[in-house]
Amino acid sequence: MDQVTSIITLNNINWRRKGTTILNEVSWEVRPGEHWALLGLNGSGKTSLLKMIIGYQWPSSGQVSVLGHIFGKTNIPELRKSIGWVSSSLDQEYQARANDSALEVVISGKFASIGIYDKITDVDRNKAMELLEQFRIKPLADQLIHTLSQGEKRKVMLARALMSSPKLLVLDEPCNGLDIHAKEELLAAIEKMANSPVAPTILYVTHHIEEIVPSLTHALLINSGTVVAKGEKMEVLTEPILERTFQVPVTVKWENERPWIRIKSLLTQG
Repeated sequence: MDQVTSIITLNNINWRRKGTTILNEVSWEVRPGEHWALLGLNGSGKTSLLKMIIGYQWPSSGQVSVLGHIFGKTNIPELRKSIGWVSSSLDQEYQARANDSALEVVISGKFASIGIYDKITDVDRNKAMELLEQFRIKPLADQLIHTLSQGEKRKVMLARALMSSPKLLVLDEPCNGLDIHAKEELLAAIEKMANSPVAPTILYVTHHIEEIVPSLTHALLINSGTVVAKGEKMEVLTEPILERTFQVPVTVKWENERPWIRIKSLLTQG
């Protein structure tokens, strides 16, 4: 794929469903070398925005461009091969595939399929093993996916997402359901991956700002389908902006290049 000057460009995106506005005049650009966090409450429009970017949902108006390809003028299924996706929902997809090993799950990422239906090569196997090694789970290669812990599964899914050498990696609440130890291990793996010279552009979706690791450079905050703020994370992850985004009073403290939020209790307010 040719060098692009913009990874994601959204111009005046509107999306309405059954008379309700879900996304309202959203404009956003992600440039090469940037890694973004996408923050908002449940129901704020984050998932709708992701579906627009991956081509599963079409805006009512506005223009979408991903990796230099304008939607409506490109082959979306082919483009998706350049986009990695990690979500807790993928765990559910594999629940019905009790006989798939961790290695097989990773290899399936080459074909963007649940399961393997195409011929695989030694090159595929070697790359998958290297990815498992990258996330320090190579000894689990032959274990069945359903026997792994939640944290181990999520690392397997990260390796799977990288199998096709994507240009864009979407991490949709990847720490959902993980305990503190598993979450911090996964975040450490993401941080190490993001600092690789061949790392894809990362779009990290969450409503927990403490998950914003140092390598994430920018943040987009959204509330009720409208952009609250966007830009370099130190400039937009402020108490007033976070309060408008999450609709609660907060304090923010930065430690080890990560923001930590504390909610001012509503129980003590009149």
